[in-house]
Amino acid sequence: MAPLTMRNLLLQSKFCRLAACISLAVIVTASHAATQSIHPCRVPGFHTEVQCGVLQRALDPARPSGTQIDVHYVVVPALARRKLADPVFFLAGGPGQSAIGVAPMVAQQMSRLNNRRDLVFVDQRGTGRSAPLMCDEDSKATLSQLLDRKRHDVLLQQCLAQLQKLPYGDLRFFTTTLAMQDVDAVRQALGAERVNLVGASYGTRAALEYQRVFPRAVRRSVIDSVAPPDMVLPASASTDNQATLDALLSACEHEANCARTYPQLRNDWSHLLASLPKAATVTHPLTGVSEQLTLTRETLLGGVRTPLYSPVTTSALPQAISEAAQGRFEALLALGSGLGARGANRMAEGMHFSVVCAEDMAHLNATADRPGRDFGNEFSQLYVDACSLWPRGSVESAFYSIPVSKSPVLVLSGGIDPVTPPRHGARVAQALGPMARHVVVPNAGHVVMGLGCMHDVLFRFIDAAENTDAMKVDANCAVKIPRPPAFVPVSRAGQGAP
Repeated sequence: MAPLTMRNLLLQSKFCRLAACISLAVIVTASHAATQSIHPCRVPGFHTEVQCGVLQRALDPARPSGTQIDVHYVVVPALARRKLADPVFFLAGGPGQSAIGVAPMVAQQMSRLNNRRDLVFVDQRGTGRSAPLMCDEDSKATLSQLLDRKRHDVLLQQCLAQLQKLPYGDLRFFTTTLAMQDVDAVRQALGAERVNLVGASYGTRAALEYQRVFPRAVRRSVIDSVAPPDMVLPASASTDNQATLDALLSACEHEANCARTYPQLRNDWSHLLASLPKAATVTHPLTGVSEQLTLTRETLLGGVRTPLYSPVTTSALPQAISEAAQGRFEALLALGSGLGARGANRMAEGMHFSVVCAEDMAHLNATADRPGRDFGNEFSQLYVDACSLWPRGSVESAFYSIPVSKSPVLVLSGGIDPVTPPRHGARVAQALGPMARHVVVPNAGHVVMGLGCMHDVLFRFIDAAENTDAMKVDANCAVKIPRPPAFVPVSRAGQGAP
């Protein structure tokens, strides 16, 4: 799951997962593509030619002659002449991320797999090139405008109205189950009997749904930073954000340099929260223009939530919190907005809300997750407001089940992931049964497959000829990765050095 842009600082929604379902009879009928074409092409980020494909699919599978959408995909051909028959399909996060947009980076991480297997990147319906549901960017807004809840609600209503005017604007049909039908249609078009799935963040929910509906088409699965189908995003995010923030505060107290440099970090954080809302003069982290605005708890928590995704950016939070406690908020706001995706990596907000509102929000009142001490219900309320007006697709009860897997599944979790921590991966691995193996990287954040040694673990798991060998792959290299120390400015490091 990846955070949205600065304009959506109040909705740091990078980590959602969701879906909707229809009957098996419709699934079988809808699996046949109306038209398909594939041709050599150039894609930004790739130095060599790849293959671009497109399938025409019914927006509503129950009406195969109704509105059609184009589902785009990219195939990075295997280098070997005698390639293996089972390609690797990558399922992107979000919900709302373009698989084709992140393909160059992911393909580099999977370069060893690409020696003998095709890599396939399908833009899920509503994302990237496949009937995109993108809101207009608000790049010229001031900080005050960006952080204005009422203005944000108006913009969201305008976005909804804009999306509903599209030829494919019935937002009830942008769900995970329908998207996985599209993915299987791509598999059939490519002539692959079985595929290997690699899903990250929300892509893990997509992978679990694909395996539920098309179990015979799956050879191996890697699900990294697991977002189960029964996760209620806003509620679980508050719980898990709080746990990761508390772990940061404790880590600072036990790290000599951090404790020496920021001895009052926990108190600074508590007093800072208690002081809000308050008027402040802040320099815009992108334009450099000084502005006067009112800082709220939502603003502060949004500024903390995003950097918690990565241990590297988390290491800068003690300094940012310390400065904010002294009235200097620029560092915290910059960290809160700096990971926002732009260009090809931008989230499709319309698809994001179509998925989350149809799925997670239906179970918000029944969740067992309790609000975090600091994060509370603010994040949930943002989705309650948005989903009160967003069209919702239907969801069948079977979607929330996780059948026992008949093929090997490698489950990966980061120990300090603020949104999909090990507690989610553990229960999914248990439900999947003896063919699932759960690997926890204690000092990793959100999505661990990008860590250097994990490239090899991923390769050996998928490449192993026998299932028993795949299940025995050694992942100890990742377990030993240390947590990055807290960032200390050079001047303060010199003053505090023993």
